[in-house]
Amino acid sequence: MSDKKLILVVDDDTDLVEMVAMKLESRGFRVGKAYDGVEAMSRIREERPALVILDVMMPRKDGYTLCNELKTSEEYKGIVVVLLTAVTDAISSTNYTHMGGKTTLADDFVPKPIDMDKLVEIVEDSL
Repeated sequence: MSDKKLILVVDDDTDLVEMVAMKLESRGFRVGKAYDGVEAMSRIREERPALVILDVMMPRKDGYTLCNELKTSEEYKGIVVVLLTAVTDAISSTNYTHMGGKTTLADDFVPKPIDMDKLVEIVEDSL
């Protein structure tokens, strides 16, 4: 088993997942990928990542729900969760609220569009 920390990138935007994965891999991290909250949970059970980068608005299970499931679980509460959110740009057209994000149990937040250097800094600081 590699001693590199595994980071799971979860977003329904496949291009964004690939972009984040390439950036993290270039910094020496192992990266897993999932495209919605349900798939993410099964990957978390299989691979036990050190950190999850998690989009908020996704099909089947949204990021807030998955984050709260992880953070209230004895088994998974130690996994660092960083939420990606474009919610501030879409407040009038979505049932997700910025306050919802602030009251979730996530360890950190990165607004979309993503500042990749900021995201990498958060990942490195969190691990």
